[in-house]
Amino acid sequence: MFSRLRADIRCILERDPAARSAWEVITVYPGFHAVVLHRWAHACWTHGFKWPARFIAHWARWLTGIEIHPAAKIGERVFFDHAMGVVVGETAEIGDGCTIYQGVTLGGTSLYKGEKRHPTLGRNVVVGAGAKVLGGFVVGDGAKVGSNAVVTKPVPAGATAVGNPARIIEAEAAARREETASRMGFSAYGVTQNDDPLSQALRGLIDNASGQEHQIALLWQAIEKLSAQPGSKDCVPGDAARDESFEADKLTQLIGK
Repeated sequence: MFSRLRADIRCILERDPAARSAWEVITVYPGFHAVVLHRWAHACWTHGFKWPARFIAHWARWLTGIEIHPAAKIGERVFFDHAMGVVVGETAEIGDGCTIYQGVTLGGTSLYKGEKRHPTLGRNVVVGAGAKVLGGFVVGDGAKVGSNAVVTKPVPAGATAVGNPARIIEAEAAARREETASRMGFSAYGVTQNDDPLSQALRGLIDNASGQEHQIALLWQAIEKLSAQPGSKDCVPGDAARDESFEADKLTQLIGK
């Protein structure tokens, strides 16, 4: 028991730059208190003492702001960072080394008892603030769930899920993007709108449309010059687009830079 407590304290000191000492973690970190109290509640639950388990979980929720069902399974070195408003459902499982931020819900989408209704997080998964992971599927080892993402399908190991509904960014694709970005002189690392596949596709379409309009305007200007030469007939319609009017910058701002 004491070895697990030391591991829990050490993982908080490693992951939270604001943590200054073990005594501080023990006394004022609600994430640490939630994990310790859950272990007591889970032990009562597995030994058939259902009401005491629920009472401990209820008291822990009041004390920490973190609601964990006593039947949920939590591994070692799990860190609830800040974590006010976190909800962990009955059949949820959280693997070793996971980090969960405030406002996260590990919820279910089924009302049937006795079945796997809540997600399973693999080892070293990071779930960003406000994310909702809903359903009885697996989030693979080392995966990341972006802030405010709504995940309703499995996430492969090492991948990142962003958006609502969540879109999956494969680890290999992210690595290739990072390598290409570094050659261009900047880094695209991290879960940002630059990593959002939908935003990237929309920006690509906007850039393509803008480029086509530019080319069309140049073609009409060339035709206008040719038609102005002696002996040539005027073949330029009166409503021809000689100037560019495609507002690519405004559309790009709408989907985010």
